[in-house]
Amino acid sequence: MFGWLEIFLDPNTQWILFGCMSLGLSSGVIGSFAYLRKQSLMGDALSHAALPGVCIAFMLTGSKSILLFLLGAAIAGIIATFGIGYITRNTRIKQDSALAITLTVFFGFGIVLLTQIQHSGNGNQSGLDKFLFGQAASMIHTDVVIMAIISVLLVGACALLFKEFKLLSFDPGFARGMGYPVTFLEQLIMFLIVVAVVVGIQAVGVVLMAALLITPAVSARYWTERLGVMVTLSGLFGALSGLVGTFISASGNNLPTGPLSVLSATLLFVISVIFAPRRGILSKWLLRHSVRSKVRREEASLKLERKERAV
Repeated sequence: MFGWLEIFLDPNTQWILFGCMSLGLSSGVIGSFAYLRKQSLMGDALSHAALPGVCIAFMLTGSKSILLFLLGAAIAGIIATFGIGYITRNTRIKQDSALAITLTVFFGFGIVLLTQIQHSGNGNQSGLDKFLFGQAASMIHTDVVIMAIISVLLVGACALLFKEFKLLSFDPGFARGMGYPVTFLEQLIMFLIVVAVVVGIQAVGVVLMAALLITPAVSARYWTERLGVMVTLSGLFGALSGLVGTFISASGNNLPTGPLSVLSATLLFVISVIFAPRRGILSKWLLRHSVRSKVRREEASLKLERKERAV
């Protein structure tokens, strides 16, 4: 127990823990709406689309400033968002295909730029490839403060617009009929996903960020039928994933925090699939077993009644 306390008493670990939990909380909340709107691939596409933005920001400035990287990734993500919307609205290509096209094109372009940077001889490019898989250990006080502020803004926006996002997630046609600006709200959700992805790429990386957006939401869906409870649980599951991932990473040698947080979220998903009430595998098995036992008892009772009548 004291070993655990020693880990969390380390100032660097405290900052990483706070940053990862903030990231998990905001990702889980905004990811719930992406999941309900059947846009699970959106986080994957936007996270991969952020890579060329990071590379271009570095090529233009020569600096590894997290603020500049966030700005470049945000611009690239917004361009990808409008690109997906344009392809979906103006062609016969469906959204899943538009997502796949955007993901591959932007990520391929990002890899080309990253390779070009690595062969440019720029001495400041060391560690830039960490944005592929994340490196939470490299976060400093300023990075964590920025991450926490953005996470609070994301959660606050979802709380303020909860009614609108709820209606948009379940019945956009009715929302349009009620006079809500559906197109604007859709783009706003996209933008919030972009922001969540951008703020998380340093800790989790562009490759794994989508998992932190969607996995907590899917896990939370197993436990409840109410959207408010689902969004809350999703945020808590995301924060818990950050906590567990940071603890395991700090307990071992050279263990990456981001991937461990994703694996922790996956573990919570497996637990939810098995043990969740009503929807879980164990609950369904117990229900089937109970129904079968009841049917057998009723059949035995009927057979007994028939025998008694025959006598």
